[in-house]
Amino acid sequence: MENTKKVPDFWSKEDWQACWLGFTIILIACIAVLAKAFDFSAVKFATWSVGEAGASNVVPLSEQFGNFAFWRKLLVTFGVLGFLFTLAVKLQGESVKKYIPAFIGLFFIALLVRFISAEFTLNRYLEWAFWALLVGLLISNTVGVPQWLKPAIKTEFYIKTGLVIMGFSVLFSNIARFGLYGLGITWIVTPIVILFMWWLGTKVLKIDNKPLVITLSTATSVCGTSAAIATAAASKAKKADLTVVVSISIIFTVLMMVFEPMIIRAIGMNQLMGGSLIGGTIDSTGAVVVAGTALGPEAQTAAVLVKSIQNMLIGFIAFFVAIFFATHVEKTNDRKVGPAEIWYRFPKFIIGFFAASLIASFLILPLFGADQVDAVNKVLDQYKNWCFVLAFTSIGLDTNFKEIARQMQGGKVFWLYVIGQTFNIVLTFFAVWLLLSGVLFPIPTLS
Repeated sequence: MENTKKVPDFWSKEDWQACWLGFTIILIACIAVLAKAFDFSAVKFATWSVGEAGASNVVPLSEQFGNFAFWRKLLVTFGVLGFLFTLAVKLQGESVKKYIPAFIGLFFIALLVRFISAEFTLNRYLEWAFWALLVGLLISNTVGVPQWLKPAIKTEFYIKTGLVIMGFSVLFSNIARFGLYGLGITWIVTPIVILFMWWLGTKVLKIDNKPLVITLSTATSVCGTSAAIATAAASKAKKADLTVVVSISIIFTVLMMVFEPMIIRAIGMNQLMGGSLIGGTIDSTGAVVVAGTALGPEAQTAAVLVKSIQNMLIGFIAFFVAIFFATHVEKTNDRKVGPAEIWYRFPKFIIGFFAASLIASFLILPLFGADQVDAVNKVLDQYKNWCFVLAFTSIGLDTNFKEIARQMQGGKVFWLYVIGQTFNIVLTFFAVWLLLSGVLFPIPTLS
């Protein structure tokens, strides 16, 4: 393996790389659209079907595959993503020779997912993210994931990059208008949920593995895998503990991503409140995007804003967890923590998300107008989706139900998550209703 010590963190760490990769794609898209220099569009399957061939929005497969533009866009998509992620892997110090064939394999699976999810009937009921997870889970829990494919399974990296790209579509005026509401929904609810789950796990369920309890608590209340990784490091959790937490989070993320929008729609909650509830309760940031999209554009914006504001807590929570475990749980004097821990744990891709929003809001929009910003976003939207489909396929490939069952500690960990997440949903719903129902405060407009 190559030595990464000579490469500064600014270039070699995943969080920073997600920013640079996202900015690169945004820059190329802006040049392509604003200067009308070239077509930078990513490939997308049009709706197809055998049984519904007469529908107005269905394009026959022969017409799609016989179109030169389709194959050109496919090569552009594969080339851009393949080159950028391979370069990032090289800077991370990992083997490029192993990553390239693995990425080709993962991209082919993702292409299959996009093809399946574009089918007329399937597309009417479930988003592409569900099919990405399903295909990945089927491979992982039947034939198994081949060793050569594993170097490309980088779930968080793909999600972070996609979110930086997505930041361009979120105008800063929305963030400014929604900031205090988002803080109320997340920064008050999240600490309460963590404290409740810590009490539940250590005092009621009497789970001796305290790093596991705090890691699961933060994963549940903040943003799943990212929070779990940060907190596990801060609390010195074992790799097996982190695996259990991530696995539980992924399974319930899938369930909540599919069913929470359905329930929200069934009870008649509006898009603003529904999206905010999704952003505050679904663990994975990528799943928040998909679930919010299922409700509508306003719900997607609200969900992402709430989750992004919530994600900013990761560094602070990890910092306080490190202090708490060093001074109370571990009770050792050889571990020193300081303010630098906050910056070290802070998710840098969130900086990229807001920076992209600032560029779109205060540079591109005033200079070129809303129509041009929309045109750029149409190009970026597919690159964002490709990053997310790579991520959700990776989640499925990285999840094995048998391994999860072995590490559940008699069901206590399961009940800690279920009860904690239920408490999280109820408390978040109350905060959303209090702030966004219009009873006490004016309702913000995200448009």
